[in-house]
Amino acid sequence: MLSRVLDPAAERQLADARRALDELATTLATVPATAADTATLTGAVRQLDDFFLLVVVGEFNAGKSAFVNALIGTRALAEGVTPTTSDITVLGYGADHANELADDGTRRVRAPMELLRDLHIVDTPGTNAILREHERLTTDFVPRSDLVLFVTSSDRPFTETERALLEVIRDWGKKIVVVINKIDLVERPEEVEAIVGFVRDGVARLLDIRPEVFPVSARLAWRAKQGEPALWAASRFEPLERFIRETLDEGERFRLKLANPLGVGEALARRYAAVADEHLALLADDTAALDDVERQLAAAREDMADGFALRMTSLEKILLEMEARGHAYFDDTLRVGRVFDLMNKARIEQEFEERVVADTPRRVEREVAALVEWMVDHDFRQWQAVTSRLAARQREHADRVLGPGDGGLFHSDRTRLIESVGREAQRVVERYDQRREAQAISEGARQAVAATAAMGAGALGLGAAVTVAASTAVADVTGLVAAGVLAAVGLFIIPARRKKARADIREKVTALREQLVSALRDEFAAAQQRSADRLDAAVAPYARFVRTEQQRWRELGERLRTWQRRAEALLAETRSR
Repeated sequence: MLSRVLDPAAERQLADARRALDELATTLATVPATAADTATLTGAVRQLDDFFLLVVVGEFNAGKSAFVNALIGTRALAEGVTPTTSDITVLGYGADHANELADDGTRRVRAPMELLRDLHIVDTPGTNAILREHERLTTDFVPRSDLVLFVTSSDRPFTETERALLEVIRDWGKKIVVVINKIDLVERPEEVEAIVGFVRDGVARLLDIRPEVFPVSARLAWRAKQGEPALWAASRFEPLERFIRETLDEGERFRLKLANPLGVGEALARRYAAVADEHLALLADDTAALDDVERQLAAAREDMADGFALRMTSLEKILLEMEARGHAYFDDTLRVGRVFDLMNKARIEQEFEERVVADTPRRVEREVAALVEWMVDHDFRQWQAVTSRLAARQREHADRVLGPGDGGLFHSDRTRLIESVGREAQRVVERYDQRREAQAISEGARQAVAATAAMGAGALGLGAAVTVAASTAVADVTGLVAAGVLAAVGLFIIPARRKKARADIREKVTALREQLVSALRDEFAAAQQRSADRLDAAVAPYARFVRTEQQRWRELGERLRTWQRRAEALLAETRSR
């Protein structure tokens, strides 16, 4: 434990470590980390104020209990050829021997042995024991350890279950010492060295480290300590005990004690940084899907703009032809020979409709109907494209599972939003009434044309609205002509007056054409915008979620990686003591 008086440098290191671990706990709470990982970090931090914890792990029948008994020099733990350790056993100092089961499910054993004054030894159930429910206790206890003694047997060294357990220990960043027990079962010394080499190489490949490896005979060491000192050398226990004494001096205990929670924190920071990367990778695919949708819509809008311009050109051509006929008509009409006709406003208007307006309304109606049909079909295909892309997105990652943390909440929100957009797009596709949509756009076009003539459209069709608009314009023109005739016959005598009248008439007819084109263009542009807005509104919640989550997980990953670097610096500082 770290309750002894520490020098100022150690006090500062301890305070820095506590602050860093508190910050990590706060960061992990925002993920949020799983309850088990949170409890692991809390337990590791709490260990700073507890005894040094030496945890003994390995398979059952590797002789762990016998090894512990030989190490402390008293038979505190039961031994046998069947799984005798069914509980995690914490062995500590006591004036008298004691053995009791604590409320937390661990067995507390006390023994009056000096080695136990400064540390607790934890004996764990074998990883291959019949009582497999105790494997959970073993893997939960490992993160709390300050030093791990990994015991394997010379007759079955480095088994598959031992490899799996070592991987768990490695992931927690623990200092590991390997003990090969039962070397008394090996006949020749060179065989012992071969086993040591096999285990050392296997651990090095698995963990990418070369830990201390000690071949021992716990049975011979026990007998030597119980009155057969001649067996001590053969037990090869002396190097191991010397290593433990040197490793567990005050300075090294402090370093390992501090390294324990920092190692746990580093492992959790690495784990959740990887979780952040997994989320970002998934969100990157979401972004790609949204980009695909946006590219599709942008291409569709571009195609629509091109197609719209082409169709509006055809429509404008019809109105230009009407304008040209209007100019020709008034050039022919505005002369002295027709002065009395010009005085007859009704006749001029009738001739204007017959010779100038002619079949323009019907042609406009046909052209607008074709344009509207094309726009509606284009709109429908855009919704189909969105539906298809999002459905494909759902299939791509329907079964993808992320690491621990709020993957469940993240997945539920994300899936809900994708499905919401997909459902909206599908609903539009399924209920898309092309006739109703076309009528709505056509109604808008009719109202726009009617507005150019400053009259209520009422029940008029588009063609009738065009006729009324044109008639309104010619009424203005004939009014102008009649006023000019009544004012002075010189209108037809003075070239300048006649030229101005013709210019005024041309201006009126041109304004009519421009107003009609502008009204239709504006209405169709508004229809396109309404369609784009509906699509954007459908996709927007999903897009906002992706952007927000990307920022969140990017920042979280960076904080965790920054914390890892901080933990590495703190660990390096403890090693320099």
